[in-house]
Amino acid sequence: MPISDRLISPIERQGDDNLDTSLRPKTLSEYVGQDRIKENLAIAIGAAKKRDEPIEHVLLYGAPGLGKTTLAHVIAREIGADIRITSGPAIEKSGDLAAILTNLEKGDVLFIDEIHRLPKAVEEILYPAMEDYALDIIMGKGPSARTLRLDLPKFTIIGATTMASLLSSPLRDRFGITYHLNFYENEDLARIIARSAGILGVKIDDDARQEIAVRSRRTPRIANRLLKRVRDYCEVKGDGQISLSDSLEAFKMLEVDSLGLDLIDRCILETIITKFQGGPVGLNTLAAATGEDMDTIENIYEPYLMQLGFLDRSPRGRLVTALGYRHLGQPEPGNNRLV
Repeated sequence: MPISDRLISPIERQGDDNLDTSLRPKTLSEYVGQDRIKENLAIAIGAAKKRDEPIEHVLLYGAPGLGKTTLAHVIAREIGADIRITSGPAIEKSGDLAAILTNLEKGDVLFIDEIHRLPKAVEEILYPAMEDYALDIIMGKGPSARTLRLDLPKFTIIGATTMASLLSSPLRDRFGITYHLNFYENEDLARIIARSAGILGVKIDDDARQEIAVRSRRTPRIANRLLKRVRDYCEVKGDGQISLSDSLEAFKMLEVDSLGLDLIDRCILETIITKFQGGPVGLNTLAAATGEDMDTIENIYEPYLMQLGFLDRSPRGRLVTALGYRHLGQPEPGNNRLV
């Protein structure tokens, strides 16, 4: 199954964009969670407004679905700027970036998603644009080549990435403000679900809000997606109001368990337990046994399983912990495994 097709995948899937846009907060006060980041941003935005300058370039990094794109829109709205949106893979040539930059107005925000995927040649064009608000264009070739410098209006770049380690040091150093978005607590997710339910025009019980929050893998995008699916179930099978009992029935049908694990998560744990006596097992072997890609297991499935304490890594490979055994209802192993 493709990652984006999983109900509990943090990756944006078809249909999410319209949902995210309709539920997206417009201001910092509406934005739930990430309190430390909001406090720092409020100061940076207030200071930039007082100086009548664009806010410094901002780098947002963190796992998919935590609200980096939403926060970029909030920043643009708070400073009263227009936002232009693109992504690293979409800018294939330096000319593509030059066309975008020369069409920016003073104070505009340019949001570059997946900025770590910018081609190297494009990235080098970005350096003087971020530092000196200038665009260097090379005219001609060989010994007769010359550089033409075009001045750009002062603007702000907001970059977003799930893999900050893949950004080159020169690019990373040109961002004056860098924030790491953390996973959300269940209380904040419950507040997000309540707000989203109000926008969608559906009534939801407090217990149902908490139940959806617990299964949302600490990720707002998943919380909103689960809310939408539970709402659909309640409209067809119930009276349209989301109750705890209807939520539990919906999750049973969706095969999302009490902690947000789906069939693939459980398959990974059960494979390690049944085929490899609980581990340790190497990533390559685990990928072959489950039919999943190694990078997918390592970057998508493992992080949440490790957050829950169900999976551990050792020099010899992956192993299921006692907590993982208990969650699956499997008898716990003896203490003779080497970790």
